[in-house]
Amino acid sequence: MTTPDTLNTIEQKVLAGERISFDEGLYLDEHADVLALGRMANVVRERKNGNFAYYNTNIHLNPTNVCVYRCKFCAFRSDLKDEKAYVFSDDMARERILEARSQGATEIHVVGGLHHQKKFDWYVNLIRVLHETCPEIHIKAWTAVEINWFSFITKQSTEWVLQQMVDAGLGSLPGGGAEIFHPDVRDQICEHKADGTNWITCHRTAHQLGLRSNATMLYGHVEQAHHRIDHLCKLRDLQDETGGFQTFIPLAFHPENTGLDHIIKPTGTMDLRMIALSRIMLDNFDHIKAYWIMLGEQIAQVALGFGADDLDGTVVHEIIYHDAGAKTPEGLTVSKLNQLITEAGRIPVERDTLYRRVHRDGAQWSVGDSVMAG
Repeated sequence: MTTPDTLNTIEQKVLAGERISFDEGLYLDEHADVLALGRMANVVRERKNGNFAYYNTNIHLNPTNVCVYRCKFCAFRSDLKDEKAYVFSDDMARERILEARSQGATEIHVVGGLHHQKKFDWYVNLIRVLHETCPEIHIKAWTAVEINWFSFITKQSTEWVLQQMVDAGLGSLPGGGAEIFHPDVRDQICEHKADGTNWITCHRTAHQLGLRSNATMLYGHVEQAHHRIDHLCKLRDLQDETGGFQTFIPLAFHPENTGLDHIIKPTGTMDLRMIALSRIMLDNFDHIKAYWIMLGEQIAQVALGFGADDLDGTVVHEIIYHDAGAKTPEGLTVSKLNQLITEAGRIPVERDTLYRRVHRDGAQWSVGDSVMAG
């Protein structure tokens, strides 16, 4: 039960650095106004990261859009014989990562469809080709859903699959595929792919192997407030257990060209609410990312005052969310990212995938110590 003093009580807990409960998180989601959420979230944000705002120089590779699954929220997937279906060759993969090197990228982000005619060796070989071509570039690849698929087609454990990928050059895992963990929602939007328990298990195993990973939540579709808070609490519990998560990314649902195109796209206010709520709830996550590709440059910029401390990066060749109607550019320059951050009153810091400061000398770069606020 809540009272008129509930919001004040929760805010005092946040100011004191105390953990917010499920019920308190639900109250904030359902009743707190966006400015109150932003005020609390900014306290947590500055406590953890001072006035810094991070970005990286990265490039995306989506090696195929052919996918065995038919998730209702996805505009990217394709059937094998569709006109838009494609598959990257080894030479195409080399070309992409050499492009990344030429642009000074420190990371390549690899996710795609689950091509039912491609064996596990094809996916492992892709990582090996990328790593052998440019070993200095960090490979962040394969969501937990993809890892689960690899385990299914090989009849091997998640640990075995991940170890094969690490041996080939994998550096870390992205956070995609989480969507909403609760089965009531998952059964409506992606009933056949890896469930929330499998997602959690995959990231737990990755952390036990020494891999760092990110986490996400897709909001603004058929879920309700209690589904979102349940999702955040499950992530918080795993972080308590392993400490392996680096960044949380709230992802706004883009309905265009999906099986849920009757749903109205989340507003900028809801985007800021989700950024702030995530920062308040996930007290054991160091970073909250405002993914400008989905939010738009302006909302992402404002989000730096609502709990976010990271804008992602240059994100060259992103197509998954653009297929779903994103109108943002397909890549931003470093100077533009610095401008967005500086205009928001924050100090821009280029970081690598593991949140080490990147030092540049012309075309050369190196990494320094962790860029955590002191």
